[in-house]
Amino acid sequence: MHPSVPIPRPLRTVLAALVAVLAVLGAPSPAQAAPADKPAVLASFTQTSVSSYNSWNAARQNQGAWSAYAFIWSTDYCSSSPDNPLGFDFKLSCWRHDFGYRNYKDIGAFSANKSRLDSMFYEDLKRKCATYAAAVRPACYSLAWTYYEAVSIAGSLAAVSAADLEAAAELKAAGEAAAR
Repeated sequence: MHPSVPIPRPLRTVLAALVAVLAVLGAPSPAQAAPADKPAVLASFTQTSVSSYNSWNAARQNQGAWSAYAFIWSTDYCSSSPDNPLGFDFKLSCWRHDFGYRNYKDIGAFSANKSRLDSMFYEDLKRKCATYAAAVRPACYSLAWTYYEAVSIAGSLAAVSAADLEAAAELKAAGEAAAR
């Protein structure tokens, strides 16, 4: 075995900066990341892109590999609003939104990131809506907008009202009737 060669401080600084940049560009694997990079990894998991969603979802399915980061994975899904309004499955979108809110609050950076987290949530919901039949998509998009507005303006999905759900149900029924 060769003895360890100490890495000069300037090179360590450059390497640390490189790891941070790579974390922002794409979520690193757990073996490449270090807990000091928690804000950068958190940022990579909470962007509006589908690749960010996929990275977060892969980490969610393998939480143990990320335990050194002490991420908060708990969720109440869509809080007091339905997780599956009118049969549209919003659970994972709500979970990722909770993940962003809880972890940014935990590191004291929530205010600076709330707007992006809410936009991320809306993009996730729209991508989910795009998976449904064209006839019912307008109802799903309507609910996605309602959920986004609730968190964006009111700060909580508790602001989604029964009237909002009823209006989307009417839109869905009209779409289904037109498709027949």
